[in-house]
Amino acid sequence: MVKKFLHIEGLMVLLAMIYIYSLYEFSWWIFLLFILSPDVSMLAYLIDDRVGAKVYNLFHTYTLSIFMILLAIFLKSDALMMIGSIWTAHIGMDRLFGYGLKYTSAFKATHLQKV
Repeated sequence: MVKKFLHIEGLMVLLAMIYIYSLYEFSWWIFLLFILSPDVSMLAYLIDDRVGAKVYNLFHTYTLSIFMILLAIFLKSDALMMIGSIWTAHIGMDRLFGYGLKYTSAFKATHLQKV
């Protein structure tokens, strides 16, 4: 049951970010073009599992993406709001599909598997 709640939570974050993105009337082509861009962080796994997990997790935690949204509001920056919204939407989408933060032991070992 807990796992289902985490998937639903990811869906709610994704939908909230899509709604916020639409309020700003940003380009949907840009959204579609960049929605998977945080996954470039997986390239760090070419170094090793430890570095890969740390870099991947850095780009897949809500902390930085929401900080960017707050910074965008403070600075009144549409560009930062667009990036933060797409980034947060990506993380929500990942959680919806069951992709979690990585453990350093292996690429497929995630925090959602332990729930």
